[in-house]
Amino acid sequence: MTPPLTGPFGRTVCAMVTPFTDDGRLDLDAAQALADRLVGEGRCDGLVLNGTTGEAPTTSDFEKSDLIRAVRDAVAGRARVTAGVGTNDTRHTVELARAAEAAGADGLLVVTPYYSRPPQDDVARHFLTVADAVGLPVMLYDIPGRTGTRIEVDTMLRLAEHPRVAGVKDCSFDLLGSAKVIARTDLLYYSGAEELNLPLRAVGAAGYVSTVANAAGALLAAALDAFDAGAPEEAVRHHQRALPLVELMMSSGLPGTVTAKALLTALGLPGGGPVRAPLRVAGAEWGAELRKAYEEAVGAPGL
Repeated sequence: MTPPLTGPFGRTVCAMVTPFTDDGRLDLDAAQALADRLVGEGRCDGLVLNGTTGEAPTTSDFEKSDLIRAVRDAVAGRARVTAGVGTNDTRHTVELARAAEAAGADGLLVVTPYYSRPPQDDVARHFLTVADAVGLPVMLYDIPGRTGTRIEVDTMLRLAEHPRVAGVKDCSFDLLGSAKVIARTDLLYYSGAEELNLPLRAVGAAGYVSTVANAAGALLAAALDAFDAGAPEEAVRHHQRALPLVELMMSSGLPGTVTAKALLTALGLPGGGPVRAPLRVAGAEWGAELRKAYEEAVGAPGL
């Protein structure tokens, strides 16, 4: 069943992997097949392309635009397509944002500038410059574990005043800070850590942006559906069923991109296969372990 579209980014959103051929080229046919499955069986009403899970650091600007166009055509309006455009260079980020808009993206995911660790005023100016340069809604990506810099609460409150700053992908692991911003703004908050999908929803988050949804989107969606239907005990059951798979995919020492592709390969689903260096493909034993955890969580492959 195709979910109804929700807001500018969706509600049950997959951080989609970027498929490559065996010789390392962008595999647009596999990307379209994966996107179609995610929107259908995976119950995703939004897709984030060219993000962390999508191996954005190792894809070219042209590949990013080609992927947006291909996925947009595959989902044909059935899901929001949000394009990751964040870099540590404001000028380059603006260029990617404009290219994503031209390629047909519905929204933009913009990460905090990394490595240079700018002060908060400069962090805010970076995001505002991007939002001023395009006509699309912007989702801020707060992931200090990778960037080295938080988007502080006061900065979030300032950015929320911009008409095109519409959402946050929250990987801060700061439930108090997130709850404060949710309470004081209209920003659409999205859990970027699957173990916090239900806790953040309980304090007003809009949904999630999930790597695990590449394979187990329907299970993650079921937890939010039950909560929204006023069945919190059922929501907790779905949430708890997913946790062993979440832990294996996201906290096992391998990047989520690698484990997601290994699981898709083990299940014979579109989107598995190679990753680009410096990442390396997980061994076959990982695929078997991931498949076992998946089947214990959701049942037969493909459900």
